[in-house]
Amino acid sequence: MKTTLLILAAGLGNRYGGLKQLDETGPHGETIMDYSVFDAKRAGFQKIVFVIRKDFALEFEKKILSKYRNQIEVEYVFQDISDIPEGCGFNASRKKPWGTGHAVMAGQKAVNTPFAVINADDFYGYDAFCVTFEYLQKTQQTQGKYSMVGYIINNTLSESGFVSRGVCRVDENNILTNITERTKIEKTNNFISYIDDNGNAVKIPDNSIVSMNFWGFTPDYFEFSKKMFADFLNENGNSNDAEFYIPSVVNNLINSRQAEVKVLTTTAKWFGITYAQDKIQTTANIKKLIEKGEYPQKIL
Repeated sequence: MKTTLLILAAGLGNRYGGLKQLDETGPHGETIMDYSVFDAKRAGFQKIVFVIRKDFALEFEKKILSKYRNQIEVEYVFQDISDIPEGCGFNASRKKPWGTGHAVMAGQKAVNTPFAVINADDFYGYDAFCVTFEYLQKTQQTQGKYSMVGYIINNTLSESGFVSRGVCRVDENNILTNITERTKIEKTNNFISYIDDNGNAVKIPDNSIVSMNFWGFTPDYFEFSKKMFADFLNENGNSNDAEFYIPSVVNNLINSRQAEVKVLTTTAKWFGITYAQDKIQTTANIKKLIEKGEYPQKIL
């Protein structure tokens, strides 16, 4: 059965200060996306779809897509702020993208198979792609049978500042029962906390499972999210900052019993780039993996 990897690469990267999706982290100029495509291909994925912004399409075509055309089926789509359901409106002064939930919706133009979703600037590791691919194969086209790769929160923080994570509740069968998007998470004074709407620091247990936006979906997800996005715009269309997150869609589907999300465990270690300072550690981590023989010196 054909499977697709949808890579979200349209973020502005405000905290990073540039287009981190195109930043070089490997010994021969590889980006994190290059390693994701390499891992996805050897895990069994047959098509890659990138979600990007129109304003860096030419640079993306030159630096990224040209490398893959003879290796795997590849396509890109645009996340456009004006791409909204019929009958909805929004604040014309808004510049910020609508968030990860909207970015996934853009993929519908190029995805009609079971698919995985990842961030462009996160290094997930080969095993994470393997377990997701295997689950997509096992569930075939069963509607509402989704998956998420879970990571321990203590292993996903940045030493350079706060991060955002989807904090999860999981039952004894590794089924997701709730996911809440938390922002401004960081470790201070030996404990992890996030800042709530009142500005208070709320502690998060060190062993909490979090989502790093590695999801497995079937195409019915697009229709679910489209309906929820219309509701989101009716409430938040005039906002310059409100974002439509994947966890919001997933929570709604879980609570309404329209979907079940299996939390997959992996031996892979996550790392990524949120701030410019994180690039040094990411480059060092990739070097270690190459020295251990988990990746070749050149992957392209």
